[in-house]
Amino acid sequence: MIASLSGPLPADYERNVEQTVVVLERMGFRVRRSPLLEGGRQRWWSAAAPAEIAAELNGLLRDPEVRAIVASDGGQTAFGYLDLIDFEAVRADPKPILGYSDISLVHLALYARTGLVGFHADMAVPGFGGHWQDAPAARRAELETLYSRLLTETEAIGALPASSPWECWRAGRAEGRLIGGVVNRIALVQATRFAVPLDWFDGAVLFWEEIGGHTSHVWSYLQVMRHSGILDRIAGMVVGVPRDIAGLEASPTLSEIVLDVLGERDIPVLGNVDFGHAGPNLPMPVGIRVGLDAEQRTLSLLEPAVRATASIN
Repeated sequence: MIASLSGPLPADYERNVEQTVVVLERMGFRVRRSPLLEGGRQRWWSAAAPAEIAAELNGLLRDPEVRAIVASDGGQTAFGYLDLIDFEAVRADPKPILGYSDISLVHLALYARTGLVGFHADMAVPGFGGHWQDAPAARRAELETLYSRLLTETEAIGALPASSPWECWRAGRAEGRLIGGVVNRIALVQATRFAVPLDWFDGAVLFWEEIGGHTSHVWSYLQVMRHSGILDRIAGMVVGVPRDIAGLEASPTLSEIVLDVLGERDIPVLGNVDFGHAGPNLPMPVGIRVGLDAEQRTLSLLEPAVRATASIN
């Protein structure tokens, strides 16, 4: 199911949704669209009022024929309905939700409340129907195979395939549960009752990415995580490809900012990994165990992300 979980669908992006259907069907899935995914529908900066979005999401969570949910886009709405989500429906029938940006909040809240593995992964408009269309054919084929395996197989994927030059910002190895999302959403959700329990970060591999703003904002969000105790608990860090962040053309660089905030915390850090708003995204399943080797520039998924899934409806 492709659904509007945050921002609206401008009429100009209808083609992106159509392309997404083609991509998912080529992977072998059956695809439907939710009623709110209608070009031109808008309420302020959202596809609908938060209560409407929550009602539709809850219907999808309760529908046994829906086996996975792909967000159409990100935005600025998820904070408005986190308290309206039917967490019991998630526990009764856990199903993967794919998306990033504002959808990071949904992943983190559902993980904290139910243990659901959410996929920080491509969406319809900026992902499958956007960045994927500009990627080389070989990379698209590689990603299609990866997403299909991750959504259907009960075996661990192993090493994720790199396409960009991943960078070792601090050498070392770590193994732990993967937790993260957009850096500002991680910091903000921890200030709510939907926060991931602090001890869940013990030995975890923190992943994050960011779009917009300034390098000083990234520094500040990381400082929030330092003050909250997250950075004292994690065993490693993975940073996605940044997009449209002012200040990156001069010092400090993103790696300098990360190492500055980490200080004496001697943990491996792998940077410029293929996820984030720059897309296409390698899927980052929130909550599964991963193996990180920053010096060898590898990130491996050590557990399956979902139970066997036959189709995306």
